[in-house]
Amino acid sequence: MAKQPDSDIKLPDPAVWAQNWAKIAERSQKLLSEFAAHQQNEASPPHPDPLNLGGAFLAMTAQLMADPKRLAELQTKLWQDYAALWANTADRFLGKTAEPVVQPDKSDKRFRHPDWQENHVFDFLKQSYLLTARWMQDTVRQTGGLDPKLAKKVDFYTRQFVDAMSPSNFPLTNPEVLRATLDSGGENLVKGLENLLEDLDRGKGKLNVKMVDAKAFEVGRNIAVTPGKVVYQNDLMQLIQYTPVTEQVYKRPLYIVPPWINKFYILDLKPENSFIRWMLEKGYTVFVVSWNQPDETLIDKTFESYMREGILDGLDAVKKATGEDEVTAIGYCIGGTLMASTLAWMAAKGDDRIKAVTFFAAQVDFSEAGELSVFTDDDTLKYLDSKMSEKGYLDGGEMATTFNMLRANDLIWSFVVNNYLLGKEPFPFDLLYWNADCTRMPAKMHTFYLRNMYQQNLLSQPGKLELAGEKLDLGRIKIPVYLQASREDHIAPCRSVYKATHLYGGPVRFMLAGSGHIAGVINHPNAKKYQHWLNDTRTNPASVEDWIAGATEHVGSWWNDWDKWLSKKSGPKVPARQPGAGKLKAIEDAPGSYVKKRIVD
Repeated sequence: MAKQPDSDIKLPDPAVWAQNWAKIAERSQKLLSEFAAHQQNEASPPHPDPLNLGGAFLAMTAQLMADPKRLAELQTKLWQDYAALWANTADRFLGKTAEPVVQPDKSDKRFRHPDWQENHVFDFLKQSYLLTARWMQDTVRQTGGLDPKLAKKVDFYTRQFVDAMSPSNFPLTNPEVLRATLDSGGENLVKGLENLLEDLDRGKGKLNVKMVDAKAFEVGRNIAVTPGKVVYQNDLMQLIQYTPVTEQVYKRPLYIVPPWINKFYILDLKPENSFIRWMLEKGYTVFVVSWNQPDETLIDKTFESYMREGILDGLDAVKKATGEDEVTAIGYCIGGTLMASTLAWMAAKGDDRIKAVTFFAAQVDFSEAGELSVFTDDDTLKYLDSKMSEKGYLDGGEMATTFNMLRANDLIWSFVVNNYLLGKEPFPFDLLYWNADCTRMPAKMHTFYLRNMYQQNLLSQPGKLELAGEKLDLGRIKIPVYLQASREDHIAPCRSVYKATHLYGGPVRFMLAGSGHIAGVINHPNAKKYQHWLNDTRTNPASVEDWIAGATEHVGSWWNDWDKWLSKKSGPKVPARQPGAGKLKAIEDAPGSYVKKRIVD
């Protein structure tokens, strides 16, 4: 017999209940007052639809109405699903066993509280939401006649709406919140409003949802603690040379260029999962670029500046520090896009200092760049240009919101429920601390990147993109390449990353890791998590699907496979080099001062 709705809910003390609701009313009034004051202080009213979402959905609606038969079929299917759900729910109320009409995805964390399954009312709410959400998204995706980019935009923002309207996001339709409210006499909502006010205050009138307790971590104290020295710096970056942990090291230093959209210490969060520490243990001399936090003084920096003052100046510094002309290199994410562009430029110049290169989640062909391409249509880029023109850079919070929207349920709505409805403090998680440690983008650099890479896809076309006087051709890059992608990456999709296997002129070893954009890269072998796939074919197939079909799955991290590949390209062993012992003297201890600049507390 089906379990009946719970009847063990405790009623709150009336006095406490009344007191807490008085506090809620008081804080709500303060919240509305502060919001109104912020709106009055706005220099100019915001554009009502800067991304032209109204136009996109109007075009979709016009196409949908042009096929009334298809619309009627979709509507009939929804009615049939609801009829089955009503019959299912009636059976459960009568004590019969009934299989659910629809189930949430296994990765969906919103409906894990037992009441979503065991309580008939909340189970009905959950299933009715899932049915409607599926109908809305299927209707949008099956609407023909739309430009592919417009269709992707409509689909993306439909999902944002669907995610926002989940019953888990509202106190009266979330059983966990209702229980917490009754058990605490409304104290959770009082605390939640206090958290909301704090987040508005921290965001200067804009909601800045706190994902983690910022006081729980400090760069250089309990994260990014691998010993080393800053041995070079300019306006744009600091170069860190790490202290060796082996008596001998490979002759060729390893030079790492991380993305500037985030900070480099994702490679060095804590000792037990630090990629940097692991490479030191394997006998490499490790150098890492730590990008500066752009402000008004760096607004004229361009994509070319990041190449010259980032990669090229860094290579010169590595030679001064070690005496070595030849290095191996890594480019991660947008740092990999810059690295590929620089290697094509160096090839045109006859500069062959980099002898082998590894790319982590790095795209060079953006024709299938995933959902981030939604943010590179003309309307969105014009809006970004107007935002960046105010200060000369893109605020880090804008970029963080963009990435969080790609996984809104996990990175937005879960914190709304936890912080505001349940009144809890975020869990002290180092990865979320790093995720919230935002960085800015100089306007000229960021516009160049979005328009030339995402929008026009020029880097993948020989001779179409010019950088520092040279027309770039990735085919001129003849050095060995190790290309990493992650199967569940929503930022650099594996299908997009794989396209580079047919663009570089030298041998390319492609490896597909399990998990996503971060965990697919940062997966220490000792963790014994996930898996990776290898395919020893001499010629990479046309598509990643064909490559996967011939690949072999291996349990655990891919780091050991990569180390075997890189060690053969790193030269013989030589005595270990100490930071500051060469021609470049130590400036300060790692992780340096640039990475400690925060724009959000």
